[in-house]
Amino acid sequence: MKKCVFLDRDGIVNRRVMDGYVESWEGFELLPEFPELLRKVSAMGYVAVIITNQRGVARGIMSREAVDAIHASLKVMLEHDFGLHLLDVMVCPHERDSCTCRKPQPRMILDAAEKHGIDLASSWMIGDTESDVEAGRRAGCRSILVSDEPVETVASVRLASMRELVWRIEELLVD
Repeated sequence: MKKCVFLDRDGIVNRRVMDGYVESWEGFELLPEFPELLRKVSAMGYVAVIITNQRGVARGIMSREAVDAIHASLKVMLEHDFGLHLLDVMVCPHERDSCTCRKPQPRMILDAAEKHGIDLASSWMIGDTESDVEAGRRAGCRSILVSDEPVETVASVRLASMRELVWRIEELLVD
């Protein structure tokens, strides 16, 4: 069974759009720390899966096809420009409370684990909100919250920034 690092998208992979959505590839801004994070995670034998809520689809702000095109472009860029690979991208396109897959529910993580033979007890969820951390906890993963906000968390580890995450990831993922 595979070990996995599940990654929230907005705020971990790309810059979060305040009060809005990333609606197209042109609006997608990869965080500069992300490729190095993915490189280190992969070198440690982990596969990587993005787990993302995309409520803008349910609200009619963007189409599911547009979201899928963003993710296809992301995969191509990571492979072409950095030699890096994402195993999968799991998307919840639903409105809040209208489904069982929207984080903090663990359905996307559980589905990815079943689809790809992932050992959840050996896996991690990395996110920038408590709903990310809670989804990982409910799925049986350890979790890392990347936030400098003074909030209560059930995360296994809390770090203030993506820079700190990249710096410490190798020590954190040691079994």
